[in-house]
Amino acid sequence: MGPPAAATPPEHDFCSHPEAKFLTQEELKAPLEEYVNKRYPGLVKVVRNQKREGLIRARIEGWKVALGQITGFFDAHVEFTAGWAEPVLSRIQENRKRVILPSIDNIKQDTFEVQRYENSAHGYSWELWCMYISPPKDWWDAGDPSLPIRTPAMIGCSFVVNRKFFGEIGLLDPGMDVYGGENIELGIKVWLCGGSMEVLPCSRVAHIERKKKPYNNNIGFYTKRNALRVAEVWMDDYKSHVYIAWNLPLENPGIDIGDVSERKALRKSLKCKNFQWYLDHVYPEMRRYNNTIAYGELRNNKVKDVCLDQGPQENHTAILYPCHGWGPQLARYTKEGYLHLGALGTTTLLPDTRCLVDNMKNRFPQLLDCEKVKSSLHKRWSFIQNGAILNKGTGRCLEVENKGMSGMDLILRSCTGQRWTIKNFIK
Repeated sequence: MGPPAAATPPEHDFCSHPEAKFLTQEELKAPLEEYVNKRYPGLVKVVRNQKREGLIRARIEGWKVALGQITGFFDAHVEFTAGWAEPVLSRIQENRKRVILPSIDNIKQDTFEVQRYENSAHGYSWELWCMYISPPKDWWDAGDPSLPIRTPAMIGCSFVVNRKFFGEIGLLDPGMDVYGGENIELGIKVWLCGGSMEVLPCSRVAHIERKKKPYNNNIGFYTKRNALRVAEVWMDDYKSHVYIAWNLPLENPGIDIGDVSERKALRKSLKCKNFQWYLDHVYPEMRRYNNTIAYGELRNNKVKDVCLDQGPQENHTAILYPCHGWGPQLARYTKEGYLHLGALGTTTLLPDTRCLVDNMKNRFPQLLDCEKVKSSLHKRWSFIQNGAILNKGTGRCLEVENKGMSGMDLILRSCTGQRWTIKNFIK
């Protein structure tokens, strides 16, 4: 694709801050300055940080030097289609508290062909990883594909906002590092504090996914840290869901998230709504796990460094596997006595985590869709920390059978006194 077909109105600034590594390439120093000054005299400013700041704080610096009433933020690897700006500016002109997201299409890496994506809203998982989700029911019912789509959050590669309103609601969180989570925080904050966020099908940009991403080795850590900041400031009683999703204890998680007192004070000063309102009115599709009383890896006292694991999805059978603590080993014990296994679900339109079931027909525990298990007792378990896991319907216990050279099996049988421990309890 070439440069934008429609010129940017002179009274608006559209700032681009790539997540590029701190400059070591000579061509991005003086040659870049010369190119910009020659190609876009008086229109484009190159702003350089004195040290590596990452995407989030770089975008804040871009906002500080922008002069127009409307500010747009885009990844450097985004291209624009003709007429993308007019619908965006019109919606913000009608209501300055709207944050507008152009619809995002895909640029194929190898051919640069533009692949049009279906109209979507932007949601997220409880780890706060962003994702595309189906537009809400009222949008489908309206039968007009050109209508704005209400969205709980944003993917993050492109958004446009009234510059003053963006400042009033606290910009992005400068206490976050690199990227990941700031896009979710902005969506939650905008909705809770008097604004709205929407995707415009009539405004389209295209984004190319890179094969090699900056900070790729550590991005999981940064996203986790940033997610905890969002949870502590904005999610009220639902903050536990983020800790569960990342398999971290609610107290002393071992991650320094920095000082969030200023962000909490911001929320108080803006008189923002609570997170329950957001789930009920903005993101009702989000699955909720308030019934959790314990979570994390489940270990048996008879074997070392081996955990309960969901195993291959298609087998529908729980197994034992060397402990790693990631999604397939996230066990969750509920107030109803259900024992779920697997990463937390996202929306009600997608599959939820499955339940451990004793169907009495064989000696291996099954993993099934909880709602489809007819006998409630066969999916209910009695469990206390460092105690047996006993099925309330069959009286059989979940135990480990040592098969010598053949390894170990996870089985159901008459209880022999084996004990299980789970990593985290919610008090």
